[in-house]
Formats: sequence, C-alpha cells, structure tokens
Amino acid sequence: MAPKPKAPSYVLGVGMTKFIKPRGKVDYTELGFEAGVKAMLDAQINYDDVEQGVACYCYGDSTCGQRVFYQFGMTQIPIYNVNNNCSTGSTGLAMARQFVSSGAADCVLVVGFEKMMPGSLQSFFNDRENPTGTTVKMMAETRGITKAPGAAQMFGNAGREYMEKHGAEARDFAEIARVNHEHSTRNPYSQFQDVYTLDQILDAPMIHAPLTKLQCCPTSDGAAAAVVVSQAFLDARPHLKSQAVLIAGQCMATDAPSLFSRSAIDLMGFEMTQHAVRVAAAEAGIDVARDVQVVELHDCFSANELIVLDALGLAKPGKAHELVRAGDITYGGRYIVNPSGGLISKGHPLGATGHRPVRRARLAPARLGQQPRRQGHARRAAAQPRPRRCRRCNRLQESRRRRGPRRRRQGRWQGQRPRLQPSRRGEGVHQGGSQEGQEQNGEQRLGAAGHAGQG
Repeated sequence: MAPKPKAPSYVLGVGMTKFIKPRGKVDYTELGFEAGVKAMLDAQINYDDVEQGVACYCYGDSTCGQRVFYQFGMTQIPIYNVNNNCSTGSTGLAMARQFVSSGAADCVLVVGFEKMMPGSLQSFFNDRENPTGTTVKMMAETRGITKAPGAAQMFGNAGREYMEKHGAEARDFAEIARVNHEHSTRNPYSQFQDVYTLDQILDAPMIHAPLTKLQCCPTSDGAAAAVVVSQAFLDARPHLKSQAVLIAGQCMATDAPSLFSRSAIDLMGFEMTQHAVRVAAAEAGIDVARDVQVVELHDCFSANELIVLDALGLAKPGKAHELVRAGDITYGGRYIVNPSGGLISKGHPLGATGHRPVRRARLAPARLGQQPRRQGHARRAAAQPRPRRCRRCNRLQESRRRRGPRRRRQGRWQGQRPRLQPSRRGEGVHQGGSQEGQEQNGEQRLGAAGHAGQG
C-alpha cells in the first residue's frame, strides 16, 4: 500500500546531554531540562511557542513527563508520556510528526530522558505476564536459554544464525564494534570514547557467542530532545527556514507473523525492519542503497547492526558481512554507519536513544545525494552549547563563544550570555542564537525508519 501524502513536518532544533554511566549522579529532571532547553535554544523559540509536549522514558513512574515539562513553564499544554522499550524515543518523534502533519499542532517539543540502573535490562513486575514472554519462549524452544542477559542471547542467536546461513565470521561482528568505538572519539557526548584493536575486542570477556563485552551497549543516563514544526510555523518565521530539516520519510512497525518462524533473525525483527524502511523510503522518494550516505541505526549489539545493514538493503541479501570487510561502513567507504559511535560506545538511555539519529541528521549533510562535509561532523557536534545556571536568578543560560580579548573579574570570565527570560505564560526560553549558528546549506531532508517490537 502506497503511503498517504502528509503535510510537511520539520525538525527545527535539537538538544542532548552527555550520556553517562547510570550511577544516580544526575536526576532525570535535570537531564530532561538540559536537553529541552538546548533544543529550544537551537530552534530559536520560546516555550510559549510549544503547543504539545511528548515525554519519552521507560525507567520512571507515571507522569514523569509533566515533572520535566513543568520546569520549562506551566502553559496548560497537553503532555503525553511514552514508554515503548528501545523504540521509545522514535515513537515520541513519530507522534510529534503525526500531531504536526494532521494539523493538531504547529510546534511540538519531544524530550527523551532516562535515569537507569546499572547492569542488564530487567523486568520489574514479576507477578504478571512478561511482555517479551513470547520471544523468550521461542528462544527456549529453538536455541535454549543460558545464563547470559536475555537481550544478548536474542541478538547473539541471530548473529549465530547469520553465520550459519551466510558465512559471516566472529571477526565481522568484532569489526563493527571496532569501527563504532573509533567513531565515538569524534563525539563529545559519547559515554565511552575508547579505541580498541580487533584483537582486543575479540579477547574481551564473552557474553554470548559471538558477542564479547565490547560488542554490547551499556545502560546509560542521559536525555535528548527535538522540536518538530509545521510549514505554517516556518512561513510565519522565514528566518528559521534555512535550519529546518524536512522529515522526508518515516515509519513505525511492529512484528510480523514471521516472529513464529523459529528463526532467530526473524525473532529480532528482521522483517519489520524491512517493512519500515520500504515505507519510509517510498515516502521520501529515495533508493536507500543508492542515495543514502550517512546511516544511524540501532546497534545495541554488533550482531544487530550487521543484520540491520542487510534488512535496510545497504548490502545484497546475506552479504552484509562483505560490506563490513570492505570497509564500507566508515569514513572513506560507501556509507558512514553510526558516526556518533552508536549505542555500543555512545550509550543507550532507552527514552533518549531514538532521538540520536535525528540529532545526527540535523547536524549532517544538507541533502541525501549530496557529498557530505564528513570532517565537519565532530566539529559541529562539539560546538553545541551547554547551558549553565545563573548564580543570581538560578535560570539556565546558553554558553556562547566569545570573540576578542576576555576580561577576568572577580575570579570569573565575563562575557555575553543570553538569559532565559520569563515567557508570556510561564518561564520559557529567550530567543537566542541557534546551537549550530548559520552552518546550514539550504533545505535539509531527513529520512527515518523506526520499529517498535518486543525487543
């Protein structure tokens, strides 16, 4: 079925905190506040401009979203709380686009945040049916259950099947991890920024073959946010058009009947990923293999990245490992995959993870099909300002680059920092400069394919 035409929606601003180890040092309220303020500063809007809010998180009580959004102001807008496991962030973005495309809102702020617990993901309600019970049952019947974390078993089993069917080797999965760890050194927001050799990754503690510890993503605390707006919103503010990124294609999908095929690859969502990318690419009017240059995908484990490369159509069926061996997933190759470092090194705060590709697209090449300025990615990411609190009014301020000589007075550097001024209906954000300044090249386009499955 051909996708129905939608009114255009744009990502106008993005914001993100550094992803950190889950040690309880920063509360979710602070994380969400920082990311949301950064996104509004980047979009050059006030909180009064936001008509609906979407909060994305998994670890927290009901209505944590209201607790975060009330810090921006209390303007009586509807606030929706989203919990959809690893696809929580992308689900929130899909909702925001639906609100905008349908005409229900012209400006939506989406904030994903997470304050997690150390260790692997766990179920907290053991007195009722586990929502992933069907998946666990299929795993037990086909490959058996080990003492390894459940997610590592599911994706590791899929990697084993890919090796059995298509000839991939353990070194191929390790190479993916090596590349992602190397990419993380360009990203100041990554939880880990360490470089490893292929042998170091292969020799790391085995979690569930072929996956070693350095091929598994960590749990994380962190937040990310995005501002999604309509064409009418931009028409009323023509000075913002140059920084807006068009959402050219998007699709959310869940499991197909192939979930019961007894295939470990199908169990991890291969078919629904294929479906999502077909729909998103058709809406965007692109050929993925031909037109895409930069890819941010869900690499909770290296096995998942390899199989998703296949599902996306970036390699011939069953040949994703050949793409890896040819060096076509990093700078200088055919594609740049996970230039952020991916979940493996950047971290995986569930509610914020789905915003990561959108932020990368906001900072990435102006259009699909144009040669990207690849060496500029890290510089623009590093240039994102970190807001700081004013010692007098306790409001957040945007840190800005200072030009010319700086004067030192009373032990502090003095410089101009636009304050967050009270909005008309509550405390909001002053219309300051964009995070990325004017480093935009015409209209930008973003294609996103997401899936929400049992994993």
